[in-house]
Amino acid sequence: MDNLFFVLSKLVWGLLSPTSLMVWLLVFVTLLLWLNYVRQAKKLLLLMSIVSFIVMGYPVGDYLIHPLETRFSVPEQMPEPLAGIIMLGGAEQLKLSDSWQAPQVGDGAERILQTAELAQQYPTLPIIVTGGSNLVQMQHLDSEGQVAKKLLSQAGVEPARVIIETQARNTYENFQKIKPLLPKPAGRYILVTSAFHMPRAVGVAKQQHINVIPYPVDYRSDKPNNRYWDFDLSAHLAVLETACHEWLGLVVYYATGKTQSWFPQATVSVDKKD
Repeated sequence: MDNLFFVLSKLVWGLLSPTSLMVWLLVFVTLLLWLNYVRQAKKLLLLMSIVSFIVMGYPVGDYLIHPLETRFSVPEQMPEPLAGIIMLGGAEQLKLSDSWQAPQVGDGAERILQTAELAQQYPTLPIIVTGGSNLVQMQHLDSEGQVAKKLLSQAGVEPARVIIETQARNTYENFQKIKPLLPKPAGRYILVTSAFHMPRAVGVAKQQHINVIPYPVDYRSDKPNNRYWDFDLSAHLAVLETACHEWLGLVVYYATGKTQSWFPQATVSVDKKD
């Protein structure tokens, strides 16, 4: 079932992402024109043009991703004792790392940088890194965990401290597969992942009875006073795609029983920054 879920999730997102939907609508409009449904095609083209112009001109995706990124805050003070640091993979570029035979990182590099900083703050804690390959056709590549361990080593983290899990292909499998690897199953672990991804990650951790302290990084939305018309289509579309993907993931995970609530909250009570 896990394999089926993984493949279907990739297929469905490939069909339903905002960019894919625009392409499908364009194909549909072309079909309407070929069939001489000119009036219907014109109406659809007008709608597509208006939506595309707004997305190109203004960061509408910020309104969708901001609630995800503000669900949790960085702890003001860490509770004691701590059992370790968990970092979820996702920033690593597997195909590029394989192509150039050197670890490459893309969006989300803050996960690795912040984990390295926390490793310095807590020099005795083990670091658990989880991530396989989320590519359907290239499962033979080095995993996210392997690439992340190399990057953490470059950032000054002693390799002996890093425990890697290399089979997980999604958030659910991240926690399912690291659970047997945790040095203290009942301990509290700092969880490092992107802020927009933290609600779903916390929900899965809670379902797996792993006690985590959210430490969000890698913010993608601007605060309201920094939002303005700038006509940066690629940046706006990237945020919109990420937000839609994460909201869809929350719905699917809740519907399939991988989380106990649709919009998970913190598993522990800690002081937080404003």
